[in-house]
Amino acid sequence: MRLTELSKSGGCGCKVAPAALRELLVRAGLGQKPAPEALLVGAENADDAAVWKINDDTAIIASADFFAPLVDVPSDFGRIAAANALSDIYAMGGKPLFALALSAMPRGVLSDDIIADILAGGRAMCEKAGVIIAGGHSIESSDPLYGLAVLGVAPPCRLLTNGGGMVGDVLLLGKPLGVGVLSASHRRGQLSAENYADLLSLMTQLNDSGYELAGLSDAHAMTDVTGFGLLGHLLEICRASDRAAQVDFARLPVLAEAVKLAAAGVVTAAAARNWDSYGDEVILAEGIKEWQKALLTDPQTSGGLLLCCAPHAADAALRIFYSHGCTDAAIIGGLCAAEGEARVTVNN
Repeated sequence: MRLTELSKSGGCGCKVAPAALRELLVRAGLGQKPAPEALLVGAENADDAAVWKINDDTAIIASADFFAPLVDVPSDFGRIAAANALSDIYAMGGKPLFALALSAMPRGVLSDDIIADILAGGRAMCEKAGVIIAGGHSIESSDPLYGLAVLGVAPPCRLLTNGGGMVGDVLLLGKPLGVGVLSASHRRGQLSAENYADLLSLMTQLNDSGYELAGLSDAHAMTDVTGFGLLGHLLEICRASDRAAQVDFARLPVLAEAVKLAAAGVVTAAAARNWDSYGDEVILAEGIKEWQKALLTDPQTSGGLLLCCAPHAADAALRIFYSHGCTDAAIIGGLCAAEGEARVTVNN
């Protein structure tokens, strides 16, 4: 049995749609009440992790992330899930310290050897990042789920959140888009071995450039692009920063095979849910096609960092991306003053 047969969606495509999540958080009262002074970042602005200040030199960064399989090789699933979870710490400008494994598995449907391979894949990725898995929690479940709770650290002065974007900032994206489209093709058994290798390489590439990017004096905001797609996570920055954004589609790094597949109609259900959640805040220029919209909303798993920085810091930021293996990193647009209800405009 293929791992991907055991769930209706996988990777960050499993996420609850953005609008539904916001409604759930409001109903639950999360992020609504005054927080302790030490809680520097909570649930209020949809940041990647929570941050608790210990002292003027140290803040603790905490996040949890898990999902269902989007690939069939057990160790690959573990590696991807771990890289994706670690990314939340990097996206805040932090260094991960240790992790706790989160595992829900259908024992009896999956053999213990397969489950052990998933766990070993996660351990291998953490070792690559210099992180130890110090424990965790496991349950039996009808759907296989795996991920990590991760704790990291950063000096409070180096934190990058969703809320620091400034008018005139440029936007940089660290990895190409299209992961969700390629994953959909893989689930259908239609992705070539070569394209699978490209997909796996991208999803297991650590976003460890985040700590160094946060050290740039004119870096202002950062997040990682995951299940809500590029537009969804850019909108989180725009809302938290009270800014608008312009994105030039022609400048976006996109996987070549994803362009072909999206143009042929291979898209994800999550992309449509994403657009339904926030499409009223986006203006698409005349001539933007449906396949382009699908890539803009495509759920990314272990996607790239999205950085807002002053224009004169862009070259230094690109050099940092490149030095960490993100050779497709590119300037994709910029931030401007917020006017009206639309937060993001996409040019062709």
